[in-house]
Amino acid sequence: MVVTRFAPSPTGYLHLGHAASALAGWHAARGVAGGRFLLRIEDIDAGRCRPVFEQAIHEDLDWLGLDWEKPVRRQSEHRADYDAALARLAALGVLYPCFCTRAAIAAEIAAAAAAPQGPAGPLYPGTCRGLDPAQRGTRLAANEPHALRLDAARASALAGPLGWREQEVGEVAVDPQLNGDVVLARKDIAASYHLAVTVDDALQGVTLVVRGADLFAATHVHRLLQALLQLPAPRYHHHRLLTDAAGQRLAKRDGALALRQLRAAGTSPAEVRALAGFPD
Repeated sequence: MVVTRFAPSPTGYLHLGHAASALAGWHAARGVAGGRFLLRIEDIDAGRCRPVFEQAIHEDLDWLGLDWEKPVRRQSEHRADYDAALARLAALGVLYPCFCTRAAIAAEIAAAAAAPQGPAGPLYPGTCRGLDPAQRGTRLAANEPHALRLDAARASALAGPLGWREQEVGEVAVDPQLNGDVVLARKDIAASYHLAVTVDDALQGVTLVVRGADLFAATHVHRLLQALLQLPAPRYHHHRLLTDAAGQRLAKRDGALALRQLRAAGTSPAEVRALAGFPD
């Protein structure tokens, strides 16, 4: 059985790029007998998420003609699942507290002769990975603000060689250290995107992850976490991104035209589906 999902964050209104991703997942599930399409609200970052945007997600998808299974999983209601995953990773010895501020990390990278590079830029230099255990304990006891990072090298050694099945491409070998020691949780956020999406997909029985090509590199992290947590590995399809006239991918932060703006302008659902690459 094919199980797909669309998992937006309610931090703004959906735009045409979101419609393309939702439609890709919906068609992947509805195109086979017994396929299931899920909606998940990724609202773990309470400081940025808004109820008005969550309500708009439901309205926009319904207007597009999509249907999904109930109930909808909301990340903010499942902290215990993420805490359990963090506890398991801690027991494996692949987590460490990082007390560095963003400014301190940026300064250290700037001072380095050749900072390691990842898909999104310079990687965290591992400053807190080698902290003396006594010093680490003292700082934790003082309740010093910190994040929990994945020790990618140690995790890689435990997991061994890994890969994932990319639809239309085939097997992709995992590079466990491609993204460096990523953050898995912060004091103000119970779980990072990397941890939450990995746990959610497993608990919801997702068999095919359909999402944008901008998240291809993140799959290296997710596949590593699946192996460490002994979770099933779904197949993946990272679809092409829609771009604007300048060739830049559509994004909320850049003011991409919202679906509700298109609707208000008289654009029909069928026209939006066609613009998103899914003509009737």
